[in-house]
Amino acid sequence: MLASLIDPQQALQWVSTRIQPYVPATRITGISVGNEVFTDDDTALLAYLVPAVVNIHGALAQLGLDGYIKVSTSNSLAVLSESFPPSAGTFNTEVLGVMSQFLHFLSSTESPFWINAYPYFAYKDKPDDVPLDYVLFKPNSGMDDPFTKLHYDNMLYAQVDAVIFAIARMGFNGVEVRVSETGWPSKGDSDEVGATLENAAAYNKNILRRQMNNEGTPLRPNMRVEVYLFALFNEDLKPGPTSERNYGLFQPDCTMAYNVGLSSLSSPSSSTLSNPSSSTLSSDPSSTSSASISLASSATKDANTESLAVYWMVVCLLTFQVLIRRAY
Repeated sequence: MLASLIDPQQALQWVSTRIQPYVPATRITGISVGNEVFTDDDTALLAYLVPAVVNIHGALAQLGLDGYIKVSTSNSLAVLSESFPPSAGTFNTEVLGVMSQFLHFLSSTESPFWINAYPYFAYKDKPDDVPLDYVLFKPNSGMDDPFTKLHYDNMLYAQVDAVIFAIARMGFNGVEVRVSETGWPSKGDSDEVGATLENAAAYNKNILRRQMNNEGTPLRPNMRVEVYLFALFNEDLKPGPTSERNYGLFQPDCTMAYNVGLSSLSSPSSSTLSNPSSSTLSSDPSSTSSASISLASSATKDANTESLAVYWMVVCLLTFQVLIRRAY
């Protein structure tokens, strides 16, 4: 599908049939064109990305929708060749040409750069080197960037700032970075260290609490970093390691997998949650003090009476992957 969108008429048709009929009744604020295209095994896709993004934006402009619907793409953290310390953040050399074009588009349209960031994988791969409290947002000594002297008390913010530094190295200081996916599995195989219900609950609850506090990263403390949790539901039919089927807050039958205390975290600010049945996400480009998704839940002792009130917007532009986040 990505290849077809290099035709402006195809992009206009897509927006006219998939977006326009649903606004303003549905609050659509962003479109992610593809998912992790910069690091996809099919390198041919990369040539289509920027033209497709430009054409989708052009179609929105033609229909008068570009003022509040931003266009971007979600990226894997693997798009960086260096991410530690954060100030060393650098993009892979093989994508620099297309990345420069993409960042120019984001800058000119004031659209965000979306990153899928999972501290869980860093801990799983090196549990003896990565402190668990550091990745779970629990009290810890943290780390200092030796060049900026900025102090980090969690890995996610360090990853976000590494992306900001990488973008700045390309000459685009003003582009906002948002987390399009992050989460922690509540169950895993024997070799998936740290994939436990306790850790998943701690990670997601601590992220939600920080979202409620409108926190920014050490590099941009006054700009709330917008975060989307992966995922709403466990995906019981998804292939791959056990962890891949256990990122959800809820089971496929809508019973609660574990309680992150959403009702107790309720505040005028809202947090964000990503839908596991889609590879693309949206975010609100107009505000750094509140999120575009309102999330609340209530739990009782009877699992059958658990309920979740979620208001979210998800728009899909799929490449070759359907209903999956990573291919295995």
